[in-house]
Amino acid sequence: MLTQAHIDRVVAAALEEDAPWGDVTSEYLIPEDARATADLTARESGVFSGGEVFAAAFRLTDPTVEVRLLVDDGEFFERGAVLATVHGPARSVLTAERIGLNFAQRMSGTATLTALYVAEVAHTTARIVDTRKTTPGLRQFERHAVRNGGGHNHRFSLSDAVMAKDNHLAVLAEKHASVTAALTAALSRLPHTTHVEVEVDRLEQIEPVLAAGLGARGIGTIMLDNFSLEDLRAGVALIDGRVTVEASGGVSLETVRAIAETGVDVISVGALTHSARALDLGLDVRIRTDG
Repeated sequence: MLTQAHIDRVVAAALEEDAPWGDVTSEYLIPEDARATADLTARESGVFSGGEVFAAAFRLTDPTVEVRLLVDDGEFFERGAVLATVHGPARSVLTAERIGLNFAQRMSGTATLTALYVAEVAHTTARIVDTRKTTPGLRQFERHAVRNGGGHNHRFSLSDAVMAKDNHLAVLAEKHASVTAALTAALSRLPHTTHVEVEVDRLEQIEPVLAAGLGARGIGTIMLDNFSLEDLRAGVALIDGRVTVEASGGVSLETVRAIAETGVDVISVGALTHSARALDLGLDVRIRTDG
């Protein structure tokens, strides 16, 4: 959940980075009594995300700046729509402008891309989820944007769940350890509330993973990584509903529908956060001097 405390912490750091000793351009060029009104305007269609983050950039710069959000996070908008209005001291509005825009553009871009993936898998049983391939320090913002686009979140961090990936299994193989035995031993020590997922890259790895155990103290999800469509269908049939089936690797807007139609439950898409294009939003500012 994206909290106000987290928003303020991240946005404050961004403002400090952008204006560590103040905005010298605005301070020396813009009259102190100048007031500004600005519209956050969509230059292309998309799904909005980051409204409270956008507002925080102005509020933390100057509490007297007023921001009115005109659309909700997760709401679709057309090109030309006014998404928010800003009013306050011109110097403050201009100082906060870029940080507010950066966050709104990036988050709306992620929400919009996610919505495209979600639309592609409509009327299948698959859900679109993100990954940990996020911008360092911005994971909560990007995960929020994925939800705004209709997607779902994977584990948030390494502390949330067990996820044995190919490199973990490679280490076990080097130690000549049985995957089944290693997983069984781990499951015996884990709390029953901890979800366990295992990544496999070959069909023959599935049964040894399932042999470690199922249910509350067993394997919960198997990820089929970089499987062909034929092998995905075979993997789904082999698992036969005993655990959740996740597909990963090689997922794009062009391939995601066919992947969903193999019967997998979850499709994880790193591109939602690591490759989303910032949406084209602009802040159209009008300045006047009082008196």
